[in-house]
Amino acid sequence: MASRPGKIKAILLTAALAVAVAVPGNMNEASADSKASSAAQIVADLGAGWNLGNSLEANSNGYPSETAWNNPTVTQALIDKVKASGFKSIRIPVSYLRHIGPGPNYTINSAWLNRVQQVVDYAYNRGMHVMINIHGDGYKSIPYAWLICDASDQTTIKAKYQKVWQQIASRFQNYDQRLILESMNEVFDGQYGNPTQPCYSNINAYNQIFVDTVRRAGGKNTSRWLLVPGWNTNIDYTAGNYGFVIPTDQYRSPTIPSSERRIMISVHYYSPWDFAGEENGNITQWGRAATDPSRKSTWGQEDYLNSQLKMMYDKFVVQGYPVVVGEYGSIDKTSFDSSNNTYRADFAYEVTAAAKRYGAATVYWDNGANGQYGFGLFNRSSNAVTQQGIINDIRNGAGW
Repeated sequence: MASRPGKIKAILLTAALAVAVAVPGNMNEASADSKASSAAQIVADLGAGWNLGNSLEANSNGYPSETAWNNPTVTQALIDKVKASGFKSIRIPVSYLRHIGPGPNYTINSAWLNRVQQVVDYAYNRGMHVMINIHGDGYKSIPYAWLICDASDQTTIKAKYQKVWQQIASRFQNYDQRLILESMNEVFDGQYGNPTQPCYSNINAYNQIFVDTVRRAGGKNTSRWLLVPGWNTNIDYTAGNYGFVIPTDQYRSPTIPSSERRIMISVHYYSPWDFAGEENGNITQWGRAATDPSRKSTWGQEDYLNSQLKMMYDKFVVQGYPVVVGEYGSIDKTSFDSSNNTYRADFAYEVTAAAKRYGAATVYWDNGANGQYGFGLFNRSSNAVTQQGIINDIRNGAGW
């Protein structure tokens, strides 16, 4: 998701997931591989996670800046509070945009890459799992976005994408399996209809370039878990017959058993959107406990959530590919309905519980904003917890 506080990008994602089936592994493989030797293990290690949203992917006039969207500078104290609240993993969305120099080298601004690494270290050095990606560079609504799947000059885009990932992977080549790299975020043609070609083929090509480039960057990248999305991280368009292709992994370490995967599938879950993301007071309640039918969506309840997760399970988990619900959550509408936070917590519980049931990892979307339309669980200035009820239900759903 790309969103300013109080301005949530209306992305009609369907999401949910699954993964866990234990794939037999070689317990004597190299130390770089031993921690996460199966799909079940990496999902258990990730557990329930939290997004550092609207910080390192924020930008002003195309220049990424962590304070550009009104969030404060990220601190070690914030990450410590997130960990103390029980989250086991952190996803750090990152944009590069105009911090990428001209071709043919497309050199990333060293100060920016240093800062990305520093924020990664805040969590990594505390023993957490960390996910980083290329986030806002694929949004048509973002100034100077360039990872555009229906743009005409795909040769240049793919060359730039390869060089950028080569630099990121090289920078983090000595980090162990607690660091997961994610190829991109919510890339599609900007139209909320069925996937189109050649746009989907280009998304598949980006994922393949990402896997090949990271693996060939060497170090622990040869056995690292890599996370890839389908069309707009949409479950139907990823698990259905719309054109998603799982990348091949020909350059991975030979120490990984051939029966074992090291590629994960990313989806997001904001369904029903009229409850989770729509900025008005029409739909403020969700789930079987809702008391006012007029405030509850006509779709997207518990049965739909479970069907979406099952779809991912049947398509990917049974093949040994872990699934990560990389974003989910619902915005604060308590200004319209004082009971709204109860249903937001119910929603969070059901997503994490269903994901656990189907073996998926989950990562709550937090944009740092509290109050109307915010996703925040913490006050990033004081590091105080602002939504303990939602955190409690995430913990309960995840079985902590």
